[in-house]
Amino acid sequence: MKWSKEITAAAALAVLLVISGCAKKSTQAAGPPQSAPLVTVAAATAHDVPVYLEEIGRSGAFESVTVTPQISGKIIERHFQDGAELKKDQLLFTIDPRPYQAQLDSAQAQLAQSKAALDLAKTQLKMYDSIANTRAVSQLDVETKKNTVAVDEAQVQANEAAVENAKLNLDYCYIHSPIDGRAGMRLVDVGNVVQTNTTGLLLIQRLDPIYADFTVTEADLPEVQRQLSRGSLHALVRIPSDPPNRAREGKLTFVDNTVQNATGTVNLRATIANADHHFWPGQFVNVTLVLATVKGAVLIPNQATQISQQGPYVYVVRSDQTAELRQVTLGQRQGDDVVVTKGVADGEQVIVTGQLTVAPGGKVRVQETGSANAPPGGVSSRSGSLAKSSHSGSTGKS
Repeated sequence: MKWSKEITAAAALAVLLVISGCAKKSTQAAGPPQSAPLVTVAAATAHDVPVYLEEIGRSGAFESVTVTPQISGKIIERHFQDGAELKKDQLLFTIDPRPYQAQLDSAQAQLAQSKAALDLAKTQLKMYDSIANTRAVSQLDVETKKNTVAVDEAQVQANEAAVENAKLNLDYCYIHSPIDGRAGMRLVDVGNVVQTNTTGLLLIQRLDPIYADFTVTEADLPEVQRQLSRGSLHALVRIPSDPPNRAREGKLTFVDNTVQNATGTVNLRATIANADHHFWPGQFVNVTLVLATVKGAVLIPNQATQISQQGPYVYVVRSDQTAELRQVTLGQRQGDDVVVTKGVADGEQVIVTGQLTVAPGGKVRVQETGSANAPPGGVSSRSGSLAKSSHSGSTGKS
């Protein structure tokens, strides 16, 4: 009986273990329900956006003058500080005027002498004319006096010109600024002897307005010319260290008449107001030449785009909370956003983050973050400015 009870108990325990193991395997096979991946989305929006060329250029002074002396002499005085803001006709240097003052005095004395000789010649001619009919003097004597008057008149004119030239040279002793602008570093000091039209004294540059010089490729030139035929073009210019939304607007004022053989580019120039001297001559600048405006372009965050072997694509969240993979055609970057010319419609929701966990047609859990926005004026982006980009296409994860 004892052995029979033990066998019965062991059999019951074995049955319980089998049942327990089967239940455990069934639970493991079923597992917990799979949850949909969490993603963030943004709405595609329609805005007026610019078509543009993004280039790198240099700023240049609106006017630039190297001051040189128009007479030779010794510098005896300097009337400005290096780097000073100068006004037109402001006195800059004084060349020793004493030699030129002496030349003026001498010329004036010679003029007075020639005028006295002319007065005497005229008096003698008048006297000879009065007695010419009395046969007291010959006709030859009268003609000689007329010739003397003519020669003395010419001498007076020559001496008057010499006086004017001496005055001009004396004026050149006082060198003035020819333009409004900023002084550079002086090139000579007091005590130096300078030569006429040879010695550079100072470089002056006008900084307001200022130029932004840049180039476009010859392939882009026809579009620039076509848009110029419709009206003036403007450019957005900024220093590379400036935020994108700090670009300043200028007007395209020059297109060169030659394509550079070595580079296949054409020189262009924009003029920008620069009252605060934000731009400096010779400084590298980023130039965005705005060619036209596209009405109602569809924008999505650039972060939403991905790249596959078939090209760029995005995930669009449908109304049933499933993700649809869409091949898209991309236009120009607009700051943090990008134009979609084909594949996404205004108002559709695109996945911005979490794409790697999404399967085409699979369910997703949506955490909405916003939409692509554009500020007024058609310069579209989340940051409110144009960002550097290629003419088309985008980058992203494959």
